[in-house]
Amino acid sequence: MLSVLSYGRIVARAVLGGLSQTDGRDYSLITASCGFGKDFRKGILKKGMCYGDDACFIARHKSADVLGVADGVGGWRDYGVDPSQFSATLMRTCERLVKEGRFTPSSPVGILTSGYYELLQNKVPLLGSSTACIVVLDRRSHRIHTCNLGDSGFLVVRGGEVVHRSDEQQHYFNTPFQLSIAPPGAEGVVLSDSPEAADSSSFDVQLGDIILTATDGLFDNMPDYMILQELKKLKNTNYDSIQQTARSIAEQAHELAYDPNYMSPFAQFACDNGLNVRGGKPDDITVLLSIVAEYTD
Repeated sequence: MLSVLSYGRIVARAVLGGLSQTDGRDYSLITASCGFGKDFRKGILKKGMCYGDDACFIARHKSADVLGVADGVGGWRDYGVDPSQFSATLMRTCERLVKEGRFTPSSPVGILTSGYYELLQNKVPLLGSSTACIVVLDRRSHRIHTCNLGDSGFLVVRGGEVVHRSDEQQHYFNTPFQLSIAPPGAEGVVLSDSPEAADSSSFDVQLGDIILTATDGLFDNMPDYMILQELKKLKNTNYDSIQQTARSIAEQAHELAYDPNYMSPFAQFACDNGLNVRGGKPDDITVLLSIVAEYTD
């Protein structure tokens, strides 16, 4: 349920809240992951970096650290298709491309596109749909390059404030942009977006910046101010502190998701669209919590 992944010898001399840039240093991410499947209370857990129909990966290459999250579209279950297969296979494929060096740090959409087209050409039939968000830290240039398709996303927090974030992509209420593979003959019926339609951005990061990457199960249940309150508890850059904070955020979102009286961001969005909705939104939740630190090989 909970895992901490980091790579290489990382020197975490950052002070949370940011330090001035020093061009000669390479940067790295110290990252912890935590998540809950929607069926967690029933004791259903999947192997690997998967929480319910959500999937994620954390990969390292000599030039970059790369993170990804994906949320399998649950509606496929009505047609006898396991929604987690698509998101998990997409994330595993993207992770392999990174580890093989088959990517350009400044083009995370290239990773997503290559991964998706590998799935399309897979000899083993795979059906399903998924949102996706990929964050790449170019360790030499100190920039993150991102792409986000749908309603997963990321926040960059500095000095207790959100200084950069992804833009959500929705066709209409509760219908995010998504990558899809449809059965033969149903291509025009199943909603499917191009990976190139993903919203892309670049942003200069500083030592001590916090990057939170998550599926909509977090953002639908916790507004920014609650997330920032939890991040204030992150006092240093050691693994245990990051792990504990990632777990705290995921657990709070999971608890709120099942509160029928809570006016969640999802319920507020529904009301804005003319629907009388209250309460949290039960969903799979995946949280990747990263801190930008100095890196030595």
